[in-house]
Amino acid sequence: MAVGAAQYVRAMHTVAVLALDHVIPFDLSVPIETFGRTRLPDGRDAYRVVVCAPSPGEEVATGAFTLRAPYGLDALRTADTVVVPGTATPLAPLPAPVLEALREVAARGTRIASICTGAFPLAATGLLDGLRATTHWAAAALLAETYPAVEVDPDVLHVDNGQLLTSAGAAAGLDLCLHLVRRDYGSAVAADAARLSVMPLEREGGQAQFIVAPWPATPRGAELEPLLAWLEAHLDEEVTVERMARQAGTSTRTLIRHFKEQTGTTPLRWLHRARVRRGQHLLETTGYSVERIAGQVGFGSAGAFRERFKRTTGVSPQGYRRAFGGAGAA
Repeated sequence: MAVGAAQYVRAMHTVAVLALDHVIPFDLSVPIETFGRTRLPDGRDAYRVVVCAPSPGEEVATGAFTLRAPYGLDALRTADTVVVPGTATPLAPLPAPVLEALREVAARGTRIASICTGAFPLAATGLLDGLRATTHWAAAALLAETYPAVEVDPDVLHVDNGQLLTSAGAAAGLDLCLHLVRRDYGSAVAADAARLSVMPLEREGGQAQFIVAPWPATPRGAELEPLLAWLEAHLDEEVTVERMARQAGTSTRTLIRHFKEQTGTTPLRWLHRARVRRGQHLLETTGYSVERIAGQVGFGSAGAFRERFKRTTGVSPQGYRRAFGGAGAA
């Protein structure tokens, strides 16, 4: 977006970072460092950053150390943006004064962003009800279960609903902060902030690429266990539902029903997921071409493999290899 000179002469933007008990140190430091080090083209600070707790001077446990926040909840009321970092205890009850303060500043139009499991206290206020949101992929199912009124998207790095924003975990907090800088001051200032953070301004794909998808759970000794073991050994072959049914000695209709009951998915979806997982392993550990890997994991063409891989992980096979390939994959 184009940013005129008038954009830089307004009052300094204040960011209040809310440190709740058991705050995750990394999530706390990301907004402090990103906004605190952002500069305007003339060298002036772009943001004023304050750290607050439920009460001024309150000691907040982080696990590795204890911090004393200099500001209390009044700092939220004077902030332009409030950031809620993740906590190690996302299901802990949100203190009533914090809940009321977040609702109050939201009603005034203050922008509120959460990082990682900071989505849980934000969801506890009811502010995310009916909205799309994200959190760390490992906590996404818990967020959806705990707050069913929130539409949880586990695959993206961040979600921007305008006034309310949420990010995935860990480094995705940097993505969100840089996104906010770009919203506030434009791409040039955001690009400078990204360089200081040693981060690309935009990353390829979402957090789905970081999820090592487990094989769909099947109880040991379950009826399908021998068939699933057979499928894992024959991923490179053409396998249809009919062939699976013959291997299992049952009808296709019964097979589909048993798959749904025991794995929570369909036979072909299970197979596609297993093939993509095997493809991830080969991209990480070998230097094989995408075409060779496509054949080894049972896709009819490299194009089909690329399409299915990106649909599942959010990133291309080449992008995945660049991010996660070891020495053997170079």
